[in-house]
Amino acid sequence: MTGIHELVSYTDELLETSATPDYSAALNGLQLENRSPVKGIAAAVDFSTRSIKGAIEASANLLIVHHGMFWNGFGPIQGPAYERLRLLIENDIAVYASHLPLDRHSTLGNNVLLARELKLTPTDSFAQYEEIFIGVSGESDVETAVIVHSAKQFASKYSSEVRVTPLAPRQRTRRWAICTGAGASSDTLKEAGRKRIDTLIVGEGPHHTAVQAEEAGVTIIYAGHYATETLGVTALAQHLGEKYDVPWSFVNAPTGL
Repeated sequence: MTGIHELVSYTDELLETSATPDYSAALNGLQLENRSPVKGIAAAVDFSTRSIKGAIEASANLLIVHHGMFWNGFGPIQGPAYERLRLLIENDIAVYASHLPLDRHSTLGNNVLLARELKLTPTDSFAQYEEIFIGVSGESDVETAVIVHSAKQFASKYSSEVRVTPLAPRQRTRRWAICTGAGASSDTLKEAGRKRIDTLIVGEGPHHTAVQAEEAGVTIIYAGHYATETLGVTALAQHLGEKYDVPWSFVNAPTGL
């Protein structure tokens, strides 16, 4: 049977964890170890009490998350923080987190998998962060409304609501880009302008990005932060489950955003 450190070593190499810059709170990699061999894997977008209880119900002792244990910063281990840690330790559950390494992965990443869901084929990168690119982009000739419809079908599975900036006067998407999660920002809109992107697909973004987008002639499809980041953790859990011959599952704990 596979121990946690063997699995983590493989996963870190697969995702190029050490070579990928990220926000300080991400702390990508193994965040909490355990003692027992890996007997089951649960995947979730967020580290939360719901996710931990979902792992327990699935008899998993490895929880893989996109937003890890320290995403909200450091604080006293009391109240809900204590309860989460108690549940993990009493059930000998390890926690592995992967943020930007999983966003950008070429086969297991949120962005490439969302493109597949929307029937778009990436041919280039997008959303530069330091020396890496997080998202993907490509060319097409399709009605923008068709992409919006596909996004709504996808997001509805995760209780997320799709919002779209005004489509007129353009009705077709010829150059698109995807940056999942909080992908709409002044920086991504500037990059979209440089790359002549006409349709930007993200999870969410600040109100001002909708104003900027309309004035720049860019349509933004906000497909839900939670929904657009379900894909990577699910694909990673499935990959590891098949590699190490252990059951895996996805814990659906939607936020409504």
